[in-house]
Amino acid sequence: MHRTLLGRALAAAVALAALSGCGADTRDRANAAHGTEAAVPAPAKKKADKGLPGMPPVLDPKDLYAADRPGRLSPVVRGFPSRIYVPNTNSNTVTVIDPKTYKVIETIPVGTQPQHVVPSWDLKTLWVNNDKGNTLTPLDPRTGKAGPPVDVHDPYNLYFTPDGKYAVVMASLDRQLVFRDAHTMEVKKSLPVSCYGVNHADFSPDGRYFIVSCEFSGELLKVDTAKMEVIGHQKLPFHGAMPQDVKIAPDGSKYYIADMMADGMWVLDGDHFGKPSFLRTGKGAHGLYISRDSREMYISNRGEGSVSVFDFGRGKLTKKWHLPGGGSPDMGGVSADGKVLWLTGRYHSEVYAIDTRTGHQLARIKVGSGPHGLAVYPQPGRYSLGHTGIFR
Repeated sequence: MHRTLLGRALAAAVALAALSGCGADTRDRANAAHGTEAAVPAPAKKKADKGLPGMPPVLDPKDLYAADRPGRLSPVVRGFPSRIYVPNTNSNTVTVIDPKTYKVIETIPVGTQPQHVVPSWDLKTLWVNNDKGNTLTPLDPRTGKAGPPVDVHDPYNLYFTPDGKYAVVMASLDRQLVFRDAHTMEVKKSLPVSCYGVNHADFSPDGRYFIVSCEFSGELLKVDTAKMEVIGHQKLPFHGAMPQDVKIAPDGSKYYIADMMADGMWVLDGDHFGKPSFLRTGKGAHGLYISRDSREMYISNRGEGSVSVFDFGRGKLTKKWHLPGGGSPDMGGVSADGKVLWLTGRYHSEVYAIDTRTGHQLARIKVGSGPHGLAVYPQPGRYSLGHTGIFR
């Protein structure tokens, strides 16, 4: 699917990129030791809290996804019906699917060009990012009803700081990171950036910084969460790089950044922010999703209709699942029980349900045109960091 060439072109040359970015509409958006004495023990010292003030404490330093185990639903979401919410960027709708029956049960009209459905930090709201409509549509996940849209300019994607204080709007075409009140969406600070196409991010274990991918210029940013300032900036070492989804390893040691033009993912030490290494996964590498046991990561390869499986313990790819008849697997999420990987078929107006144990396709469901940032909801976790569901 493609977006019309309406007014936001950044540079005509960029429009010639061979593939569209995280939105299938990327062509158009791109245009646009301690020691103590034995006899007299030293007084116990309280360990300094190095985390972002206000951030819920990490449950397990060795596994940032420890709160995401099957069945560990927050009391906030336990009464919510299990649904799949699919934003259709060309149809300006959200398709709602019952995951038990694989049937479409509702189609909700929203604003122009919805890109992602994003769970709020407090888990109470799903925000539909209407990028071209310059609004966010709130959905009540208890009732499935849409509320009045909220004016937010260029909301291509949306994240939340780990302390729950701010929403961070990835204003891709505006070339800004906009920090807003997490509840009212009132602007607190607009941070201009020098790269093109900010789109995806993930936070450090202590929440003090986050890594951002810049799709159209092939760059990465490192941003100080509390100061709301860019503290690192680098160009990826691949001509024509188009970084997409960003995900941190369970032990917090590395970041993985999918790159749809390099056909794989970059592996980055976020603390040092040096030159990343590279691992080829498949054509059009796009979305990154962690298994419920934190052992594996699923990588959607949109350009070849496959999903690669990366084993964290072994540090390598171990499997590749091909969709029968092909497809364009893009963004999505893992079911609450961990048994199904749900992905949109960006160029095929469909959604795929994939068995995470076997890689077999369970269902292929027709939806609107240009399905993109699908949200599986509810999911386990104490709070949301945004995108289609990054939970801690």
